[in-house]
Amino acid sequence: MRLVIKVGTSTLAHGSGKLNIRRVEWLCRVISDLKNAGNEIILVSSGAIGMGVGKLNLACRPSDMPTKQAAAAVGQCELMYTYDRLFSEYNHTVAQILITGDDIENGLRRTHFVNTLERLLELGALPIINENDTVATAEIAVGDNDTLAAIVAVNSGADLLVLLTDIDGLYSADPKKDKAARLIPQVDEIDDKIRSLAGGAGSSLGTGGMATKIHAAEICTASGIDMIIARGDNPDVLYDICEGKDAGTRFIGKR
Repeated sequence: MRLVIKVGTSTLAHGSGKLNIRRVEWLCRVISDLKNAGNEIILVSSGAIGMGVGKLNLACRPSDMPTKQAAAAVGQCELMYTYDRLFSEYNHTVAQILITGDDIENGLRRTHFVNTLERLLELGALPIINENDTVATAEIAVGDNDTLAAIVAVNSGADLLVLLTDIDGLYSADPKKDKAARLIPQVDEIDDKIRSLAGGAGSSLGTGGMATKIHAAEICTASGIDMIIARGDNPDVLYDICEGKDAGTRFIGKR
């Protein structure tokens, strides 16, 4: 299976922005095991700005572009250092790819990106992709890593996209406000009713939310790729997903 896994800031870091060491170590162990089983995995990782906030001891996520980009520059180093160290323990080589919206929109640059990605997978490397927040502006930014992960899944010909986040999946109502809210295990078609369940923004350190995940699902399913939203605080859920067991909410790709 060729699998794109996206991990959000809420999965990687504590509310302070500091690395959630236990969870990241757990995640890298599970991904390494899945690679050992023969799966091709592409990791789309948020967390650069969030970790930069922690590393720079900022009080909160910055709102101005220069400070966001500065935090990203610091946090991306920390993020890749951590991934390189942890995956190396299981004899897996990581490769960093930082892209902007312009790299996807420009046909030639997109071709180079896809060719590089394909070659890395052939060489057995683990590509780790993030938006290039240090140089991205409103004009060239993808905007969020849920959308980025969907674009990567489509361009890489992935079999499945998994978004690991801080909620079990898509609910019939906001589970934080409505105790009767139920998890929706499968979505066969994304219509206005499904879009209306998206709600607001995500965590204080991240940029996503359910709305960006629904948008990612639309991109994937339109290209015939299934997408799953699942909780990231239990990386073992990836085993269930690869074994075809029910987990989170699965959006069915149009065949």
